[in-house]
Amino acid sequence: MVWRRSLTAVGRSLTALLAGGCLAASADAALAQEPDRIFDKSTVWRPLTPNDKLVVYGIDDPDVAGVACHYTQPEKGGIKGTLGLAEEVSDISLSCRQVGPVKFKGKVKQGEVVFSERRSLIFKSMQIVRGCDAKRNTLIYMVYSDKVVQGSPKNSTSTVPLMPWGTELPPKCGDFLG
Repeated sequence: MVWRRSLTAVGRSLTALLAGGCLAASADAALAQEPDRIFDKSTVWRPLTPNDKLVVYGIDDPDVAGVACHYTQPEKGGIKGTLGLAEEVSDISLSCRQVGPVKFKGKVKQGEVVFSERRSLIFKSMQIVRGCDAKRNTLIYMVYSDKVVQGSPKNSTSTVPLMPWGTELPPKCGDFLG
């Protein structure tokens, strides 16, 4: 399962209409789980419209129980930001941790998308992908943004060494690579 989140409801509707996939977009949105908005901090004050902010979100890995990630991203305010028309910058930080006993729900692939969201009306998206360092029994999460024409080299990486939880021994991530 891949999570997808659009910037706003207006942005989601416009994107679906412009992409010509109204039914597919609404079916995908119905299956998607929204990330948890933890808190935000204003960075630029804007009169009469929402401020620019740094926003912290939390997500759980949909395929690996016991792992959670938090990411911080800038969100534009102003009129364009309010309408979902602003292209968001690629400066996103990421931190992932083991928060319980780790259980794989099935096979996973190197570089598999764990979470995705749009960062502009059509052309730009943010991806969180997962990999496994079998030698070190560590899950690796990377966040980056891509664009139809040119992506961004800005990225952030976080690792989750799989450790015992209580009396449970950790699984070997290499055993679940598909």
